[in-house]
Amino acid sequence: MKKRALVSVSDKSGIVDFCKSLIELDFEIISTGGTYKLLKENGIDAIEIDEVTKFPECFEGRVKTLNPYVHGGILYRRDKDSHIKQAEELGVKAIDLVCVNLYPFKETIEKTDDFEEIIENIDIGGPAMVRSAAKNFASVLIVTDVNDYESIIEAVKNGSDDFDFRKNLMIKAYEHTASYDSMIANYMNQRFKNGFGEKQFIVGKKVFDTRYGENPHQNGALYEFENHFSKNFKILKGEASFNNLTDISGAVKIAAAFEDENAVCIVKHGNPCGFAIRENLKDAYTEALKCDPVSAFGGVVAVNGIVDKELAEKMNEIFLEVIIAGKITKEAQEVFANKKRIKLFEMGSDKLVLSNDKKDFKHIDGGFVFQDSDKVLDDEVKEAKLMSQKEATKDELKDLEIAYKIASLTKSNCVAYVKNSALVAIGMGMTSRVDAAQCALKKAKEVGLDVTGAALASEAFFPFRDSIDAAAAAGVSAVIEPGGSIRDDEVIQAANEHGMSLYFSGKRHFLH
Repeated sequence: MKKRALVSVSDKSGIVDFCKSLIELDFEIISTGGTYKLLKENGIDAIEIDEVTKFPECFEGRVKTLNPYVHGGILYRRDKDSHIKQAEELGVKAIDLVCVNLYPFKETIEKTDDFEEIIENIDIGGPAMVRSAAKNFASVLIVTDVNDYESIIEAVKNGSDDFDFRKNLMIKAYEHTASYDSMIANYMNQRFKNGFGEKQFIVGKKVFDTRYGENPHQNGALYEFENHFSKNFKILKGEASFNNLTDISGAVKIAAAFEDENAVCIVKHGNPCGFAIRENLKDAYTEALKCDPVSAFGGVVAVNGIVDKELAEKMNEIFLEVIIAGKITKEAQEVFANKKRIKLFEMGSDKLVLSNDKKDFKHIDGGFVFQDSDKVLDDEVKEAKLMSQKEATKDELKDLEIAYKIASLTKSNCVAYVKNSALVAIGMGMTSRVDAAQCALKKAKEVGLDVTGAALASEAFFPFRDSIDAAAAAGVSAVIEPGGSIRDDEVIQAANEHGMSLYFSGKRHFLH
């Protein structure tokens, strides 16, 4: 007796060849709508679904497979005599393979805001069939991924479609419907509840396992939203660890915050320890390294551009654990070939690529907190309000912008000092903003960097004038902060007393 396969797909790539192979394996094909039409046009002898359901497709295709002849054929247990007997009594014939992928909801919401069209692209019968087949996976092969067609044909042909094989298809099927339903729920909450409904679904697709998590006793893996890493992250040398990936994220966010400029950011343990913008990337790296060469040893370097042989030779002078860039040329890769511990990654573009996620979340004990993503807007510094008598020069405004973006992307409390488009001192993750400022200046003094004439940025307001006094003593010429303290008047007075320019952005950028 022939086996039967029910085939109903929105993504029709490869489906004709798949069905031809199934027929060669003595399957009978049942199909619906556009899939049925395509199969018939390609000479495949398929059975239309209403011959099975004994009921016509209706309500403009909203109902076609929601039928006991379909779900009974999928769900009845082949290992139970009572099920087999009842199937015979009801005239329900077994369906042994279900191949379904779902209505293109994601593609629809990306191309239109027409709610009626969006609603009509919510699949109902498809997820029901997938879930039914997955529930009865011991007897029914459930196929939801076009990339699995070849392996499924081979497994059926070779008789290797055993429990483990079917189990993996079952898991993939439930992941598929869960992801689909999550996408719809999140969309509806975004449309009608500003993205903050009673349930929040965070769905990622596995890219690869990391060797371990933050520590060797923890398991770890990288998951992606959409296809950001699959599309933009290429491993050239080495294995990306869990910690590498978090450091890379921090470094790339800072380096790429300056769009097309030749920016280089050096990160150690999630915190920036060097940054610079120059006319060429080699000079940018050289200047970035000066901020804290000790911490940079074994660090992560993000290059907003192409690493060529000359830059690679300069970077190869010290041990760096990770380099991530827009591209790394073949000649540059050869420079690092003999360094066993260095890891090289690129994004396949002339510049670094950001995903620009719209939402952000963080795990806390027992759950997670969820929020809109934070970002420094392009005009945030340009439109900052001058609070002092003295205005900043054009160069100082550029330094203020750089310092402000770095501070906003660094753990609070943070202050950043930038001079001539290079980070010269930074204090981060401190419990006191005064401590952060003092720590930054102490570090700068230790490495022999002069902060005279530097611009200072804080991601939150200065609660007292003491930070301004300390900055003035160090020679800082310009300051930017959000403002909003009850002692703002004292801070402004201090800036005027020291002849500094002071700007309030009006927006806080905590990063906890």
